[in-house]
Amino acid sequence: MKEYKKTLIISSVVCLLPLVISVAVYSKLPDQIAIHWDDAGNPDNYAAKWLAAFGMPLFLLAIHLIGMITILHDPKKKNQSNAMRLLSFWLVPVLSVIVVPITLLIGMGRDIPISTVITMIVGIVFIVTGNYLPKSRQNYTIGIKLPWTLADVDNWNKTHRLAGALWILAGVFVLVKPFLPIQSGLWFFSVLAVMVCLPVLYSFILYLQKGNR
Repeated sequence: MKEYKKTLIISSVVCLLPLVISVAVYSKLPDQIAIHWDDAGNPDNYAAKWLAAFGMPLFLLAIHLIGMITILHDPKKKNQSNAMRLLSFWLVPVLSVIVVPITLLIGMGRDIPISTVITMIVGIVFIVTGNYLPKSRQNYTIGIKLPWTLADVDNWNKTHRLAGALWILAGVFVLVKPFLPIQSGLWFFSVLAVMVCLPVLYSFILYLQKGNR
């Protein structure tokens, strides 16, 4: 934990950087600000401006700290992929400095394709995660933590190789999706179902193949 103290402090400060913008533009914000949009980019949920301007960065900071404290206190943290740990350190801070300012700018009337921005970020995260999932060894916080993967190194490795390929394919699909004639708003949940369910099913099949019935 001590060797990551400086990184944790810097990443936490980055999470809160949007507060500077929030203070600067607060008087120009409408009373209600859109904080969620549907697949077509239409706002479908709103929050009071104080909550959007100040609550969002603080909420993201809380998520960041909880996640990082959990990861850094993993008894098997030495098995974690260094790249995955680095991604975990900076994912939420980067989201904070991108999503919060964009949300405030949209609230002020700027025409920004928020759905496209978020889709691009998600696609890139999926691809990067998929690339490094197979390189992460057994641990309790990063990866596909199932009873069968945690009990069997071979099961862990094979499951994460499959999951890595699926996450990369999912990321590529998410990136090209805006250019495809897909109208259903359930496409993202279908992609998540494949990314999550197939590795779990595969891991369980491997478990059964070893005579665990």
